[in-house]
Amino acid sequence: MPYKETKIEKMYYSIGEVADMFGENTSLIRFWANKFKDVIKPMKNKKGNRMFTSEDIVNIRIIHQLVREKGMTLDGAHKRIKENRSGEDRSAEVCESLERIKEELLAIKEMI
Repeated sequence: MPYKETKIEKMYYSIGEVADMFGENTSLIRFWANKFKDVIKPMKNKKGNRMFTSEDIVNIRIIHQLVREKGMTLDGAHKRIKENRSGEDRSAEVCESLERIKEELLAIKEMI
C-alpha cells in the first residue's frame, strides 16, 4: 500500500501524523524508531511524546519502501540502509515520482 503524499513543511510531526502519512499504526512507527535508532532519531517533548523531523520522515519512507513494498526483513532493510544509503535515498525518490505519475495518468484516463 503506497503511503499518502504529504509535503514536509512542519518542523516536527507527532507519531500519529507520521503513522497517517504511511497508513501504519503508531505502534509500528514506534517499533521502527526503536529498531532503526541510528537513522530515526525523534526528539521527545516534555510529556515524552516522540516528535519526528523531516529527516526522520525521509528515513521512515525508505524503511517503509524496503519492508512493505519490497518485502525485506527488518534486519535486511537495516543492512541495506547501512551499506547503500545514497542508493536507497534515490530509489525512494524514484518510487515516489513514479507513484505520482501513475496517479496523474489514471486521472487523465478517467477524463478520456
